[in-house]
Amino acid sequence: MILTVTLNPAYDMTYRVQNFEPGRAHQVSAVEQRVGGAGINVTRILNQLGKYSRATGFADHQFAAAAERELPADFVHALPWVRRTVVVNECDDGTATSLSEPGARISGLDAVDQLLVRVTGLLGDSSAVVVSGSLPAGIRSSIPAELARLAGAAGIPVICDVQGRALELAAAVPGVVLMPDLDELERVIGTRPDTTAEIADAAGALVEDGADAVIVTRGAAGMVAATRAGAWSAALPTPCSGNPTGAGDAAAAAVISALAAPGQPDWPDILTDAVATSAAAVVMAVAGEIDLSVRQRLISDVLIEKVS
Repeated sequence: MILTVTLNPAYDMTYRVQNFEPGRAHQVSAVEQRVGGAGINVTRILNQLGKYSRATGFADHQFAAAAERELPADFVHALPWVRRTVVVNECDDGTATSLSEPGARISGLDAVDQLLVRVTGLLGDSSAVVVSGSLPAGIRSSIPAELARLAGAAGIPVICDVQGRALELAAAVPGVVLMPDLDELERVIGTRPDTTAEIADAAGALVEDGADAVIVTRGAAGMVAATRAGAWSAALPTPCSGNPTGAGDAAAAAVISALAAPGQPDWPDILTDAVATSAAAVVMAVAGEIDLSVRQRLISDVLIEKVS
């Protein structure tokens, strides 16, 4: 089982419109609502890939019940309400505009302790862990790092796909795999790398400090991975257009699926799969879904290069 942790879940709302233009009224042609959040999207995609995954984290009673009706889930009921994310999807070209609410504040004094106990109990049946997404107000920034240390102590791989101060603290956990975008990497290292070599150097410095691997996502430009075995870049010759919401979650699902398997990781293959799986999410209208046929077709198109 691969365990995912979503600390700040959301109801994902997708509005489909024709000829979307900011500043004017639109008629919405279709509306979709589903339980979401970064870790939940990772669980959805893993289950699509045939990998059993269970989601945990914080929620309210209504959200937890809705999640449990759709997928394996075991949430701590600690939120007074769950936020929404709204994606306006242009029907003609598939592009999307996303609005994310900050979420509720967790006020329960024992909420974090409950989550740590819950995760500790689930680790015995887990082959890997993903901690991803933003943090709700009232939660200390060290929680993703604490969860990563629990996974490390259990001897299982862990991805931290988090932001801001939480990412800085997670980067100090030995053996962790980080998946920042360029903005998040800049926050950690203090400068913004531009070229592939500069990105690899910056990510490699975090590996030298103890991370097992750092995979930097670059949107349509692909990804750069620095690992203990070397550094690589990967990209599609022609990027897919569409809705990028959830593309990073798809990449995390591909990476953790490989790390949960026995044997040493083959990072060029992992990075290739991550780029193809991410692109297979971009072509979908809603986050947490991939087109399996697109993923399979694109794997052979990914350009992978070793970075010296």
